Amino acid sequence: MGAVVADDGPPGVKAPDGGWGWAVLFGCFIITGFSYAFPKAVSVFFKELIREFGIGYSDTAWISSILLAMLYGTGPLCSVCVNRFGCRPVMLVGGLFASMGMVIASFCTSIVQIYLTAGVITGLGLALNFQPSLIMLNRYFDKRRPLANGLSAAGSPVFLCALSPLGQILQHEYGWRGGFLILGGMLLNCCVCGALMRPLDPPRKSEATKEPTEKKMKKKLLDFSVFKDGGFVIYTLAASIMVLGLFVPPVFVVSYAKDLGYQDTKAAFLLTILGFIDIFARPICGVVAGLKWVRPRCVYLFSFAMIFNGFTDLMGSMSVDYGGLVVFCIFFGISYGMVGALQFEVLMAIVGTQKFSSAIGLVLLAEAMAVLIGPPSAGKLLDATGRYMFVFIIAGIEVTTSALVLALGNFFCIKKKSEEPHTKEEASEREELNKSENKTPEDAKVDSIEVEQFLKDEPEKNGEVVTNPETCV
Repeated sequence: MGAVVADDGPPGVKAPDGGWGWAVLFGCFIITGFSYAFPKAVSVFFKELIREFGIGYSDTAWISSILLAMLYGTGPLCSVCVNRFGCRPVMLVGGLFASMGMVIASFCTSIVQIYLTAGVITGLGLALNFQPSLIMLNRYFDKRRPLANGLSAAGSPVFLCALSPLGQILQHEYGWRGGFLILGGMLLNCCVCGALMRPLDPPRKSEATKEPTEKKMKKKLLDFSVFKDGGFVIYTLAASIMVLGLFVPPVFVVSYAKDLGYQDTKAAFLLTILGFIDIFARPICGVVAGLKWVRPRCVYLFSFAMIFNGFTDLMGSMSVDYGGLVVFCIFFGISYGMVGALQFEVLMAIVGTQKFSSAIGLVLLAEAMAVLIGPPSAGKLLDATGRYMFVFIIAGIEVTTSALVLALGNFFCIKKKSEEPHTKEEASEREELNKSENKTPEDAKVDSIEVEQFLKDEPEKNGEVVTNPETCV
């Protein structure tokens, strides 16, 4: 990969932790909602597709699978695009792709064409929006970042509760073609969210410091050096194990209730309960994660959330009636919301702002493989045994194992770097820069006076919004 000027947050700029950041948070909330809820919401059109194309349910289920695979599997591609072109242009193009895929799908005459349009094109568009929105959220929030992550993650259950009933209404009134067309128009709101992602403006610097700063901003399109960070490797391994079982219970809980003899509407209400609890669990967990004592230990809170989720799966496997499944959905909604609120907050804390754009792409790629393996494997286990109990037990064991990998790996393998060596390293870099410029003592004196005057005139500022004509809408 060739070196380019990366789209990283400008060095030395403090996150505003408010101001325009709330608009960025609102955009991230909407993007997260579309990205996670849309693959599930499309499933309401499956019966219509089965009737029109004469196919089976497993054939239509590939639409949601392809959407999720594109969302996770294109992580490195999104990282390269963000590092090369910036967050806002990538999100604007992604919004067009997401909308175009659904609009074209409304004119399709075969299921394969729908795979390519509603699956591949729309999935790629959502991926090009989801990852940059998280990167921008990381740049705009620092002290309030756990709360911001919790609020943005709440978009997933909110949109799931809204899009599923909306999809049923659209299907009843306009059929699947009209429904796809209207949903495609709604996805154009991703472009509006992309327009909200204004880059931060670095503080003004003296001419003497401009050249070294520009040299430091040079980096690769996809930074594989994150794998040298032990914390990142442990997180990636734990996250990959976690998603093997994390999405299995929501997929099978409705079928579990039907298998126990309950009506379809009563069984579907379980997901409504789960989603409603999830809405409140995510922002509350974000507030808790932002507490002074908790935030430095956020990785252990994340491990607890995963253990809680795995234990809930194990207890849910013993449910024998509707009341037991309702209790399971309540506790699963709490633990699932905690995991959703903390997963990217922990990754941001591990790798930092500068490497987050590459790190999240590589993590999502690793998770994509697990997402494709998890639910189908659970389905095969169900076919072989005919009992949902074993499906929930395996899911619980996988999520609990991931929690132990993360907690024990962090406790025994990760050594925190002290601030002192970092400070010495920065000091040596400054000395080298001064030597390379061959400055005379008089020049150095003049520069120090200029810097001193600059500090008097303008104290340290938070990041300001760039009004670059190329990126303004």
